[in-house]
Amino acid sequence: MGRILGLDVGDKRIGVALSDELKWTAQALMTIQRESKQKDIPAILHLLGAHDIEEIVIGLPKNMNDTLGEQAEKVLKFSKQLENRVEGVKVTLWDERLTTTAAERMLVKADVSRKKRKKVVDTIAAVFILQSYLDARDGYLCP
Repeated sequence: MGRILGLDVGDKRIGVALSDELKWTAQALMTIQRESKQKDIPAILHLLGAHDIEEIVIGLPKNMNDTLGEQAEKVLKFSKQLENRVEGVKVTLWDERLTTTAAERMLVKADVSRKKRKKVVDTIAAVFILQSYLDARDGYLCP
């Protein structure tokens, strides 16, 4: 039984979260500094084998009016490139509206310095994305 990987894909960093084996909770795993698709995608492919991943959930940054903006288009392109490289691993797009904002607020409340927040906000956002997906698929939230 594999795990689920959650990704918050940004222009500079990719936040990565990992589910537990029972797929109940999401934990922060790491932040990947973006370099190029020739390096970013192989870094994710490495994680698939290292953590027995059966599904990847990628946050899709929709606008509040449910439309797709420039960043969402970039994420869609990245998800297609990744999907073309993974075999036997399901790739799911998940509405990530306000996850980065929620992650930022949580870190401010926890009194994390601005410098440290910048390093971990994407990973915390990935945790929020993955946890909301896990809750929805287990019936805790309506998707």
